[in-house]
Amino acid sequence: MELDLTKTAAIFVGIIAVGVVALIGAPEAMIPMETGTILMMVAPSMAVFGLICLAIGVAHGQYRAGATR
Repeated sequence: MELDLTKTAAIFVGIIAVGVVALIGAPEAMIPMETGTILMMVAPSMAVFGLICLAIGVAHGQYRAGATR
């Protein structure tokens, strides 16, 4: 499967959305956070962490492919 910017962005948003929906839908006894806290603090931190990991992964892929030599 070849990934381009559109597919990568869609997968990235999908993974973040699944995580946020799972946190919101979890029982209050398991995850004692309000929905506002999840949307305002957890979701942005998940997105930033994901972007950092994506950048590191792309850089490593370029290195492995020999594109930086």
